[in-house]
Amino acid sequence: MAASGRNHDSSGRFAQMLRAAAHGSAIRSTADESSSPIDRRRVYRQRGQSRLRTSLRAAFAALLCASLVLGAAACGSANDASSSGDATKLSFMLDWTPNTNHIGLYVAQKLGYFKDAGVNLTILPTAQAGAETSVENGVANVGFTTLSNVAAFNAQGAKLRFVFDLTQKPVAQWCALASRKDIVTPKDLSGKTFVSFGSAEQNAVVRQMIKHAGGTGEFKTATAGTNTFATLSSGKGDFGGFYATWEGVESKLNGPALNCFEAADWGVPGNPDQLGFAVNASWLNDSAHQATLRHFLAAAAKGYDYALANPQKASDILVAQTKESQLDPKLVRASMDTIIDRNYWTTAKDAKRVTGATDFDAAQQYLDFQNNAGTYASDKDKAKAKDGTSGTPGQAPQASKLATNDYLS
Repeated sequence: MAASGRNHDSSGRFAQMLRAAAHGSAIRSTADESSSPIDRRRVYRQRGQSRLRTSLRAAFAALLCASLVLGAAACGSANDASSSGDATKLSFMLDWTPNTNHIGLYVAQKLGYFKDAGVNLTILPTAQAGAETSVENGVANVGFTTLSNVAAFNAQGAKLRFVFDLTQKPVAQWCALASRKDIVTPKDLSGKTFVSFGSAEQNAVVRQMIKHAGGTGEFKTATAGTNTFATLSSGKGDFGGFYATWEGVESKLNGPALNCFEAADWGVPGNPDQLGFAVNASWLNDSAHQATLRHFLAAAAKGYDYALANPQKASDILVAQTKESQLDPKLVRASMDTIIDRNYWTTAKDAKRVTGATDFDAAQQYLDFQNNAGTYASDKDKAKAKDGTSGTPGQAPQASKLATNDYLS
C-alpha cells in the first residue's frame, strides 16, 4: 500500500491506502505541478496510471457499469445466497487489494454480522476508475477512500460524503532505504528523487517536511512501478511513501530495512490519513438508504471490533476470504499487531472498539494546509498563479461539509 499522497494511497497522499503503475521512471522537476491532487491507492493494472480528470463525467458511468457487473460476478465477495433472504442489497468497492484496512468487512461478512443487520453485502474489487468514481456514478453504494480524496473529487464537482473514519492517526511514512547513510532527516531529501504516484497532495507533504527540516523543498520525482521497494533498490529513486501498517510491516519481516519520517513530526498539520468509507451524498436523500447505511456501519464496526479483540482469528478470516489475493498470513497478522500496538484505529490505548468518527479539527487543519499549497486549485487557477495574475487560494474544502458522523451507532 505504498503511501500515495496522504487515498494513501492512501488514500490520499499515498492512498490505501495507491495506484497502479506503468513501469519505468520518468523523472521531472517538482516545478512542474500539473499532476492531479487526487490520490487513489491502486495496484495491478492501475498503479502508475495518469489521473483522469474526466473520470467524474457521467458518460463514464455506462462503461463502468458494464465492466463492473461482469467483474463483480467473477470477483465480488457476497453473503451466502442462503443467508441473503429479504436483506437489503448493498455493494462496497475496495480501494486496493484486500488488506487489513478492509479486515472488518470480511470478518463481518464471515461471522454473519451483515446478515444479522439485514444487509446483503457484495464486496467489489477495486475498479480501474477507482472507488470514488464508482460511488459517484452509482456503480457501488459505498467505497473505501480517504477524506482528502473526497475533498479533491468534490473540488472537481463530485458529491461524495465521508461517513466512517477508520484510522484515527496518520499511518503514512516517508522512507529511504536504511542503507542510504546520506539521508538522516527530511532535509537530506532536497534534490533527491521521490518515487511517487503523481499526486500534488503527496508533493505538498514532502515539500513541507523538507522545508521544515531546513532544506530547499525542491526534489525530483520518478513514477513508481509495481514495487516501490524495487524502485528504491534499483537506484531509480531515493525515497517513497509507505504505510506503517503494511509496507512498514513488510519491511520488518522481509526487508529491505527502511529509515522513515512521519509528516506530523516535520510540520504537516492535522491528520493526512483519514481512511474510511464514502457514499454519494445524493444517495443519502432516500431515508431507506440512510437506514441501510446505519445498519451497515454498525455491522462493519462490529467486524473491526472483533479484529481488535481477536487479531489472529480475524487475520485468518481475511486470508481465507481473499484467497485470490494470496495474502501472506504472517504479514496480515503482523499488520494487525502493529495496528493495535500503535493505536491506529482507536482513540485510547488498549481500546477494543473502533470509533469510526471523523475528527473534524484534524481534518480541517490538513485541508487548510493542502489548500494553501494549491492542491485543490483548478488548472485555470494554477495558470493564473503561474503568470502572476492570481496567487491567492480560494476557501479550503470544509470538513464539516465533506464528512458526517450522523450515521454511526
